[in-house]
Amino acid sequence: MELVKAVEIEGRGRALVASQSLYGGQIILTDSPILLYSPYPLSSSSQPPYCSNCFTHLQTSSSSSSSSTLVSCPSCPFLFCSPDCLTHGLSSSHSPWACSVLSLLRPSLSPSHSDRQVQARFLVAAYNLAIVSPSHFQILLSLQGTALPSSDSDAPALLHSLISSLSPPPGVAGFSVELTAALLAKDKLNAFGLMEPPALALGGQRSVRAYGIYPKASFFNHDCLPNACRFDYVDTASHRNTDISIRVIHDVPEGREICLSYFPVNETYADRQKRLLEDYGFTCDCDRCRVEANWKDEDEDDDDDDEEQKQEQEQEQDEDDEAQVMDEDQDEQMIGSENENEVGDGGGENDFPHAYFFLRYMCSRENCWGTLAPLPPSGSDSSPSTIMECNVCGNLKKADEDLNSDEDMDD
Repeated sequence: MELVKAVEIEGRGRALVASQSLYGGQIILTDSPILLYSPYPLSSSSQPPYCSNCFTHLQTSSSSSSSSTLVSCPSCPFLFCSPDCLTHGLSSSHSPWACSVLSLLRPSLSPSHSDRQVQARFLVAAYNLAIVSPSHFQILLSLQGTALPSSDSDAPALLHSLISSLSPPPGVAGFSVELTAALLAKDKLNAFGLMEPPALALGGQRSVRAYGIYPKASFFNHDCLPNACRFDYVDTASHRNTDISIRVIHDVPEGREICLSYFPVNETYADRQKRLLEDYGFTCDCDRCRVEANWKDEDEDDDDDDEEQKQEQEQEQDEDDEAQVMDEDQDEQMIGSENENEVGDGGGENDFPHAYFFLRYMCSRENCWGTLAPLPPSGSDSSPSTIMECNVCGNLKKADEDLNSDEDMDD
């Protein structure tokens, strides 16, 4: 039986809800990408150290035994981890058309527009999908995302013109500026970043190894306090290296919507709303946002009250100096009280009823901000594990009941 099912929710569109009671740590979905593309600009002076088909990290050192299996495309410098991956890539992700157009695009795009170059990579991958797998291309077109006017509104016309003039995709019905714009909108709304494993993170910061379109996972809506999070384990699987899994972080009753956070949960209310509106086209009205929006309203009301008090004080012409000093002291105490309740300072638990989430489910490692979920239940035992795993840094820690301990476990 499927653990989640797709439904339509008024005001939220397509969503995934629990089709039965779920336990913390359960993997509710594993998804494979229908499309992958590199985040590296086309003008990069060196090839990314990843297989151009499966995105496995390449051991290019001459002393590495695995380096002997590396092969390059016969028509371009793109590298593959093995002859089998090259053969598979030439019939799918790195077809002759994709190989040709990527080589032609490289000198045609300005090196200063790295974002535009990554968009070009996506479009080549998308139109190549239409050539090698029309059914998957139709799945891509069915995903949410509509082209809207934006500051980057010239991108579809420019990139369509380039691809059309250099090497239009053969046999793609409806190849047009409008289709190019629609595809870019699908990418912006649905692409997941496949992250570097923690062991390869430079300076402790994980970077994006590849972007991918995961059609089932794209149905998850956003919540600023999610009840599930995404894990990926590139370079650890013998096959399906780019799969992602969705794991619930605590028990979820049947019928409850399963939500992810589209970005780290530590961001402020203003930053979250700005990012969601700019990148995804909506504002969030989740429980957390409603609480923090009230904080914002209260701060504005306090500012109005302070201004009224100031005007009243200016009108009191006969007040002696001693009274004025007392009023100033009172103002300072009020300002100090307000600062103690700033969102950035966290506030008390009464001010922020969701504080438990951050104590329990946010990774405490410096500058990580990942989400913690129990390890998947083992065997027939459905009870949640007492070991929590961070989906960003991979850290394991004990889920202490009193929440006061922060003892990390050796990996």
